Amino acid sequence: MADLTSEFLGIRSPNPFWLASAPPTDKAYNVNRAFEAGWGGAVWKTLGEDPPIVNVSGPRYGAIHSNDRRVIGFNNIELITDRPLKVNLDEIRQIKRDWPDRALLVSVMLPMQEQVWKKYVPMIEDTGADGIELNFGCPHGMSERGMGAAVGQVPDYIRMATEWCKRFAQKPVVVKLTPNVTNVLPPAKAAWEGGADGVSLINTINSIMRVNYETLTMYPTTDGMGSHGGYCGPAVKPIALHMVAEIARHKDTSMIPISGIGGVSDWRDAVDFLALGASNVQVCTAAMVYGFRIIDDLTSGLSNFLDQKNMRSVAELVRKAVPSVTDWQYLNLNYVEKAVIDQDLCIQCGRCHIVCEDASHQAITKTVNGKRHFEVIDAECVGCNLCVSVCPVDNCITMRHMTSGTDPRTGQAIRSSRADWTTHPNNPMRKGS
Repeated sequence: MADLTSEFLGIRSPNPFWLASAPPTDKAYNVNRAFEAGWGGAVWKTLGEDPPIVNVSGPRYGAIHSNDRRVIGFNNIELITDRPLKVNLDEIRQIKRDWPDRALLVSVMLPMQEQVWKKYVPMIEDTGADGIELNFGCPHGMSERGMGAAVGQVPDYIRMATEWCKRFAQKPVVVKLTPNVTNVLPPAKAAWEGGADGVSLINTINSIMRVNYETLTMYPTTDGMGSHGGYCGPAVKPIALHMVAEIARHKDTSMIPISGIGGVSDWRDAVDFLALGASNVQVCTAAMVYGFRIIDDLTSGLSNFLDQKNMRSVAELVRKAVPSVTDWQYLNLNYVEKAVIDQDLCIQCGRCHIVCEDASHQAITKTVNGKRHFEVIDAECVGCNLCVSVCPVDNCITMRHMTSGTDPRTGQAIRSSRADWTTHPNNPMRKGS
């Protein structure tokens, strides 16, 4: 079997699945249960100054559900820890003593004052924790106080605060990045320039979930008033993958170690993050929705996948997909695919025809010889993949590479062989470039 042992910034853990800084890591009781279940590591819920902040006493979460009531999007307005600093530090120390083989980072959020960092960083490191994660991503509550995303959205602030932390820290420092920016590269670069040993991303996305349809107030509310919160869960994974891949593939940031966060619910999600540049993954929403025992499926699924790929370790998977990510301008415009419907699997629901007829290129029949029948019209199909996306039957509609023929859009012969692409002027890997 593949070895799931993971190493991130020299910190070893029995597997690459860590709990993210969040309610599941708020106290020793939770973290102890997680480690008993088999989690490889945890990032302790964000610590701040004493006296601690006060959280709302009422609804803190909101969810978007699929038709079968699965949580696909999750929102929270909870702030950092509301427990005394000494209690947290004592529990962190005890957890690390009891579980020396597990990774344990401590998330921290402090004001933009160097003396404050000088006071608290040594206190946190004295617990024996393996490193510190700087929370520059939380979009609600704390950002109104000049912390969290208020720092993470300004590269100069990121660089400055990271330098302060590194000045007083002896162990690895990870900067947690906010997705609430137009370009994640400047913040990542600023963290690296400030001395960060790595980055983690993404933190949550600014969001309001819905309104209460009876009262016509936003939902959730506290005494009739509400505030935007942080959005997470499976729905944010594509955004997180994009940002992870951007950092991993660009020359100014590609050397930065990455811990991937955002919608990891099963082992396939972990494969996505690892192959696109992350060295490990952090999980929050799935643990809150399903409990800590999901670690069994995460580890067994990833182990089986690595075995199937003849990979002996997690490290062999990391960054495998990064070379396939490029800018749109470098895509092979000579390459053509068409949709094909497997008539043996087709249940005649007609969804492919409806969406293609109304929103695409009218490339799927509705009837043939007077009978209900759905089939792709090659001459009209542009290979957009919409029919594949809406088909309720797995593998009923697939995309096939067309190696010859005429492009119905131009009337010209299709030249889609890879040999053509090796000399195409848009190919950044062509000979002589």
